[in-house]
Amino acid sequence: MNDNGALLPWLVIRQDDNGNRYRVGRYATEDEAQKMADNLGTRGHRQMYWVERVSQTTP
Repeated sequence: MNDNGALLPWLVIRQDDNGNRYRVGRYATEDEAQKMADNLGTRGHRQMYWVERVSQTTP
């Protein structure tokens, strides 16, 4: 995993029923991240999953 976001710019985020948000994973493509979010979302729990792009900041 590359923390600067250059190689893995797509995040899957989970929000639980108490409003707490957690980073589930980082992915190279939006499609890969969306597939993971969709897969996790089908498990029937009350958590929400979505995909976000890491903001790219220039030094």
